[in-house]
Parts: sequence; C-alpha cells; structure tokens
Amino acid sequence: MSELKQTPTTEQQDTIKYVKNNGGPTLGYSTASGVSILEQDGLFFKDLSKDGTLDKYEDWRLSADERAKNLASKMTIEQIAGLMLYSRHQSIPAVSTGWFASTYGGKTYEESGAKPWELTDEQIGFLAKDHLRHVLVTSVESPEVAARWSNKVQAFAEGTDFGIPANNSSDPRHSSDANSEFNAGAGGHISMWPETLGLAATFTPEITSQFGEIAAKEYRALGLATALSPQIDIATDPRWFRFTGTFGEDSKLTTDLARAYVDGFQTSTGDQGIADGWGYNSVNAMVKHWPGGGSGEGGRDAHYGCGKYAVYPGNNFDEHLLPFTEGAFKLNGKTGMASAVMPYYTVSMDQDPVNGENVGNSYSKYLVTDLLREKYGYDGVVCTDWLITADESGSKDSFLTGKPWGVEELSIAERHYKLIMAGVDQFGGNNEIEPVLEAYHMGVAEHGEAYMRGRFEESAVRLLRNIFQLGLFENPYLDVEESTHIVGNPAFMEAGYEAQLKSIVMLKNKNQVLPVQPKSKVYIPKRYLPVGKDWFGFPTPESHKHPVNLEIVEKYFHVTDNPDEADFAIVFICSPNSGTGYSQEDADRGGNGYVPISLQYRTYTAEHGRAQSLAGDARDSDVSNRSYLGKSVTPHNTTDLDSVLETKAKMKGKPIIVSMTLTNPTIVAEFESEVDAIIANFGVQDQAIMEIVSGAVEPSALLPMQMPANMKTVEEQLEDVAHDMECHVDSENRVYDFAFGLNWSGVIEDMRTAKYKKSK
Repeated sequence: MSELKQTPTTEQQDTIKYVKNNGGPTLGYSTASGVSILEQDGLFFKDLSKDGTLDKYEDWRLSADERAKNLASKMTIEQIAGLMLYSRHQSIPAVSTGWFASTYGGKTYEESGAKPWELTDEQIGFLAKDHLRHVLVTSVESPEVAARWSNKVQAFAEGTDFGIPANNSSDPRHSSDANSEFNAGAGGHISMWPETLGLAATFTPEITSQFGEIAAKEYRALGLATALSPQIDIATDPRWFRFTGTFGEDSKLTTDLARAYVDGFQTSTGDQGIADGWGYNSVNAMVKHWPGGGSGEGGRDAHYGCGKYAVYPGNNFDEHLLPFTEGAFKLNGKTGMASAVMPYYTVSMDQDPVNGENVGNSYSKYLVTDLLREKYGYDGVVCTDWLITADESGSKDSFLTGKPWGVEELSIAERHYKLIMAGVDQFGGNNEIEPVLEAYHMGVAEHGEAYMRGRFEESAVRLLRNIFQLGLFENPYLDVEESTHIVGNPAFMEAGYEAQLKSIVMLKNKNQVLPVQPKSKVYIPKRYLPVGKDWFGFPTPESHKHPVNLEIVEKYFHVTDNPDEADFAIVFICSPNSGTGYSQEDADRGGNGYVPISLQYRTYTAEHGRAQSLAGDARDSDVSNRSYLGKSVTPHNTTDLDSVLETKAKMKGKPIIVSMTLTNPTIVAEFESEVDAIIANFGVQDQAIMEIVSGAVEPSALLPMQMPANMKTVEEQLEDVAHDMECHVDSENRVYDFAFGLNWSGVIEDMRTAKYKKSK
C-alpha cells in the first residue's frame, strides 16, 4: 500500500504530498496540479500526463534515456521549442528596476505585497505560454525563500503539459564574503570558497572534487539542478577579464581540475543514487566554453563587441580542447562526461577547415557537429551562451547587448535556425518561443516535416535526459526546513574555509618577516578608488574606506591609524583594472576606439602592440584594424600603487606586507622591491589572510599562472599559448612563474610541483 503523508511545514507545502515505494523512489506531487498516483505491480507512479495510464516516461523503472525518448515522441513542436529555451536571469524576489525587472500582478515587488517566493508575471508567462523549463536563477533572498520559490515553480510546471519539472540553474555562487567572520560552529547563507582560480592555486584535485560534492548538495537544497560551470577555458592571455573564473593557463592542471569538479557535482552515491552515478545529490555540469574562450585578441572579452574575435597566432587551437576532451568528457566517476556544454561567444578565427566560416562558436557547424559531436562523440546538451540570437546595440564596450557575432546580418529567427542546424540544443537567455518556431518552419521548408521533427526530438531527448537522471520527475519538491539546514551548514562552511586557507600564495618573504608576532601593532591604510564603472557599464561611486574588516584584524593584531606607532603595515590592493580594451571617447575623437588592456598600475602606452590586428570587422559599422599601437590607458585603481609607495614612506623602514587579490596576472615590478612580503589570494575571507600573516596557518598554495615581468612581454606573448612570458624576478632572486609559491621554509617543492611545474 502507498504511504501518503502531508508535509508538516508551511503554507507553501500544504498541497505537496508524498508516496513511498518499497525499494523505489519516494514520489512527491502537488494536489493542485491535477496529478494523481497510479498503482501497478504493487508499485506507485505519478500520472504526469493525467490520462489514467502508465506511460513509459512515467515509469521510474526504465532508464533515463528510454523515458526521454518516449516523452519526446509525445511532445508537440511547441512544447519541444519551449524546452529549448533557457531563461534570462531571474532574481528571487524579482528586482523592480533595470534590465532584469519583473512584476507581480502588474506591480513592482514592493507595491504588490507578494511574498518573496511568489512567481512573477514573467515567470508564469514563460512557464505556461512558452513551455519554458530551464530557468537561470541569480540572487536569492535566503535558502528558505529559494526552496519555497522552487516548490512554487515545480507545482506550476507539474500542472502544465506533460508535467515536465523545471531544471533550475545557477552560475557559480560560492564566492567568499571577505568581511564575514568564520566560526567553526556557525553556518551561513551558503558555504564560501575561493574563486575557481583559487581552487587551481591549491593544485589539489581532491579539494576541487570536495567543492563539487558540497556545492551540489547545496544547489539541490536550493532547488537548482544545473550548474553553469565549471569554466575550463585555459586562460592563455593574461589580460582576459574572465581569467579569475578559470583554473589558470595550464592545460594539464585545468584538465585534472575540470574532471574533479564535474565528478564532484554530478556523482551521487549510496541511497542517494539512482543509476549510472546519477541521483538526488547530482547536479548537471555545463562546462564552458567550447572550444576555449581564453585567446581573445589583445585580451579583450567577447561579452563586448570589441572582443568578439579569438585568435591563434601560435597555431595552438588543439591544446584548448584538452580540458574538455581529456577532462570533462573523461570522468573518473560513473556519469562519464559532463552532461552539458556551452560554446563561447567568440568567433574562433580561421579554425573551420570545412566550411571556412568565421562565426560565433555556437553558430559553427564544424565546431559543434563535426568536432564536438562526431570527432569527440559528445551527445550531451549544447547550450549557447546568453543572448547570442539578440541584436547588437549600443557601444562596443556595452555588456548589455545582443552578441550575434559573425551573423549580425541574419534575422533573429534565421539565427535560431542556423544554430539548430549547427547542432545546438538550447538558446541561452531566450524566454520567447516564437523565433524557435519560425526556425522550425524554415527547416520544414528546406528539409521536410519528418526531418525537422526528428531534429527537434533529438534535442528534446538530450534535454529531458538531464532532468530524468536527477530524479526530478519523481520528486522535484524540497522540504524547506531541511534545505535551510543543508545550505551553509557548519561542516560545509568549514570545508570552504579550509580551501580558502590552502589557496593563498606567499610570493615574497624577505628576511622571514612573516609570520608576524600576534598582537603586534599594524597600520592599514584606507583604499581610495575614484568614480568609475563596473563591467556591466554601470557607474560606481568614489570610495575611500578600509579594505578589510578591522574587527577581524583586531583579533590577531592591535590596529593603529598612526604609522609611527605601528610595528608593521599591511596594504591591501587588487589587480589593475584598465577596462575592456575599448574607449568610446577615442572613437568619438575619430579613432578606431581600441585601447590597450594593462596589467601594470601606472599609465601604460602600447609601444609593443600590433600595428595591424589579426582580426577585424569589415562592415561599415565597425573597423577591420583593431590596433591600439601607441595609445595609452590608466587603470582605475592606479591609486593602489600610490598607497603602497606612500605607506613605504610613512613606515620609515619598518616592514610592509602587501596583500593582493589577484584577478589576473599582475606586474608587481612597480612596487615589489619596496616591500618586505607579498601574499596573493583569489577571493577569500579577511580572516584567512590574517591566519597566514599571524602564522596560525602556513601558506601552501602555488601560482596557477605566470606573473609577467613587464607589459612588453605581455604584448609579445601569443594569445593562444600558455607559459610564454618573461616572469618577474624579485629582490630575493625568486622567479614568479607558474607553480611558484613559498612556505615558511622557502620555495615549495613537493608532489604537486613535481607533477605540474614546467621544466625550463
């Protein structure tokens, strides 16, 4: 007999019931959805189609693939087209202004009186009218609100069409809040880890795998079933602003960490397993960005029109594939390969030997079908990056624009059709079904109804498989109280904090100034930043404040604002930020708009850049030569260097420690000889830095990239080639090369360096 039980908590769950199968899954369903329970052979199944019979796709005894094929065959073209959509960014509750604004009953969230977990008008629309089932979630108010919202979405989806659950997803969301304090017995909103580049700095795949396992449990407790990660591009150009989201520049290290990350996210074990390594703790990993996005010309990024071209002056295209083909597609775990892949925005210049096309990677039939599908046998979901089918608008340094690189002349529907014929399954950032249906009819006119029906079902099977294998068809619902206990629980917080400690690199320690005796007096200058703009292009205000939580510092040292009283100083700085590589002001003055991206703090003039760019756009609205030779740029945070040098003068020979947050390889030659110690981090809590400085923890991390000697070597390195720069040599004759790091005894030489360090 079935065991029906009413969930005991909250109005949100009042209509959710559960049925337990002996030796099988527990079924969860909403009484408001119209779904009933079928009994057959003493077992229980959800009647998601609401037709009173057990369809193959409703039979949890069958494989995910069998079920997906059965359901795909039943769906209308409109329903499959909806499955191929991937929503624009959704915050919970919705924001009321800006690019991602939504309403509740026609009113803003503040005016509506809605609970934070209620569905927006937009969400109801795309779930019902557009049959959309893949939702990208950004910020959430709390784990409780996220769980309640997820239940609302799933109950709504269950009541429509074939009861297909929502596959909610997220970009990485485990970054550290520097100001927060770690307490081994306390929890948080979510566990905090170093950025991806910080995981790489540990040079330890086991830590990355542990992150994946913990993050997956937290994702599932938040109602998230797909991770739009890891970013496994090898970052072969040091200027790329997405460097910090990668595992660095080395293909071998990135390959090993990619495999560990995906295994951690996708693998369920024990009673949480369903089949083939998948289960209730599994999260689909969407690895990005095929075939590698780290070689943008001049270090520019393809989120912006100025950075649409990836170039290969070193003829090194194949190495960029290795983290995919040898890592994410060759897992140690039973799931076998990453279940989804996202190509990057870039036009990979002259890398299509079959069709000779220079189009955005998702539009390339050679890159998606010939290479990814056929040569490497990949049969998972291919999802475009966001907004590549939308029209471009605004300046070439605008983030908030469509990115149809290489196919700008096509209509929106024609872009969808080209993507489908290239082998793509899903359209990132598209909420509307109409252009997908237009693309279908274009295909029918060219290839016939049977062919296009088969092509759509092919994508539907891949998309549905990723939902079936997580057990969402059986029970997509969350116990809100359980979710709040899982997300950010003390054990997960501690694991993340330990990883942070292992991600901090000590680059310099002249005369063993580190560690500093606890309760010494420390001077920490405020950090000044002028008015600027963020990477979205939104203005940022002037700032002049302490760059660290002084209450945390006080637990280790006595803080003084008088350098004369201090025993030592710590200056907190970040990598130089000189913008996107494009200046609208330069364009307005009659220039081509292109300016250098600098990794030094002082004004940089490009004396060594190319006179003729390798790629460009011959259209009248763009320029074919994107050279910035002879032009200058000053980083927004040139004041960081001022602070170091001013503190040097104020301390009158007393020790100075620089704590750097690295987002890119950075030229430290402008200050390194003036300071006694340098420690580098990749996004950690302030407390972790204090643990290193005070000697409570010994540094153990290694540089996951080279630190260049100067901008000449940055300009002369090849965008697609790793390890090809002259590295900085410090006053202690240490070379800041890949896999370099210090501990209290000196240069680290261990199993990690033996495995990964490059021989010269």
